[in-house]
Amino acid sequence: MSEVSFLQKGKGKDLLLLHGYLSSKEAFAAQVAYFSRFYRVTAIDFLGFGGSRALTSAFSVGDYAEWLKAVMVALGLLKPHVIAHSFGCRVAVKAASGASELFDKIVLTGPAGVILKRGVKYRFKVGLYRLVKKFAPTFAERRFGSKEYRMLSPVMKESYKKIVNEDLRACAKGVLGEVLIIEGSDDQVTTRAEAEAYLQCFPKGKMRTIEGGHFAFAENPVSFNLITEEFFYG
Repeated sequence: MSEVSFLQKGKGKDLLLLHGYLSSKEAFAAQVAYFSRFYRVTAIDFLGFGGSRALTSAFSVGDYAEWLKAVMVALGLLKPHVIAHSFGCRVAVKAASGASELFDKIVLTGPAGVILKRGVKYRFKVGLYRLVKKFAPTFAERRFGSKEYRMLSPVMKESYKKIVNEDLRACAKGVLGEVLIIEGSDDQVTTRAEAEAYLQCFPKGKMRTIEGGHFAFAENPVSFNLITEEFFYG
């Protein structure tokens, strides 16, 4: 387990925390402090993030899901509850699809994994990027794409493209356990429309809204933690 940076705190039933892209386990400081009073909380850094080792090849969501399963075995995590944020939601949904024995209840906040219909402006930008890349690949890499994408290493860029271009709604239909989406009222990264599209796919899904943006769980931890606690005990 030397490749994986993780923390464990508390005793009792397992609770697993999965962070978002370009984030780390430390983003869940408020949840670790609160839930470790009732659970054995485990927060991990995905490969390529935080204190875990760098990626040596481009991982897809599926690769991260299989890696997560191996980590859970190594850490002795038995059907934990899960709190996942953004990219962590992608991995949780992929791992849980068709594997009802893997997790207990799942909380998804700022859930990534839904690709809504993209407009003409987006398609034009992608087409222009592909054209420019043929003749000036270095310029294309610097000029196009999000700030998040441009700061990545070459391996991470390839991984990022695999991750963001996969729509996980089909996988969500195979998640048979209880799922709660907690959406930030001002989340502009993963919008309410995306959360609602996700919600329609989960056989046992429901949604709550709290004040805050994409990191509402950290911005408004009291509301988030109480809603999550109620869901776990319900």
